[in-house]
Amino acid sequence: MSTELARRLTAELVGTAFLVTAVVGSGIAAVRLSPDDVGLQLLENSLITGAALIALILALQPVSASFNPVVTLVERALGAISSRDTAYLIVAQVIGGSLGTVLANLMYDLDAINLSTRDRSGGGLWLGEIVATFGLVLVVFGSLRSGRSEIVAFTVGGYITAAYWFTSSTSFANPAVTIARMFSDTFAGIQPASVPAFVGCQVVGGALALLLVRFLYPDTPSVELDGSTTPQESRS
Repeated sequence: MSTELARRLTAELVGTAFLVTAVVGSGIAAVRLSPDDVGLQLLENSLITGAALIALILALQPVSASFNPVVTLVERALGAISSRDTAYLIVAQVIGGSLGTVLANLMYDLDAINLSTRDRSGGGLWLGEIVATFGLVLVVFGSLRSGRSEIVAFTVGGYITAAYWFTSSTSFANPAVTIARMFSDTFAGIQPASVPAFVGCQVVGGALALLLVRFLYPDTPSVELDGSTTPQESRS
């Protein structure tokens, strides 16, 4: 394994861990601070998640800042990274996300792992995840492939904050985050039985967005989330 890949894996693991810590931790805090107002809890959870995303992408984008297996798969489909690196990065994201949940649980004196009992199933929620992930991928690669990599942190943070509210599923939009959130029986949790459908819908949303990105930006070089530009399929 090269030093460059090791650095990228570390950035993805740490970044995804802190992202999930922000999601789960702010959810726990929101319930404790605003126990009688679910709307306020969601507002607090969404604002903290969006702010954390902006900070993490700004800090880690020079190395790697996908934090999301769907985004990484789209990078691979656009020829920005190799299949081997894609697999390694997704593993790092899933491990990092799970560690982030454990950290959030422990910070709030809960069991390190406590499987969620929060049912999130149904056609409306599944459609919400397709929409949420479609929009996220469009925002990410629309920014990158139009040559504005410096705005990705703000577009992603702003989009996720908004999508918490306009999607029925509260916009998980991330398989690594979805898997991680099943380990906390708190506000942000999702029961294990609900995870496969959510992840499947996220992949569908990402695939549909990939088609649109290719249509809108057909001649644009592949751009990674570290801001570098590579010719199409050059890293296959």
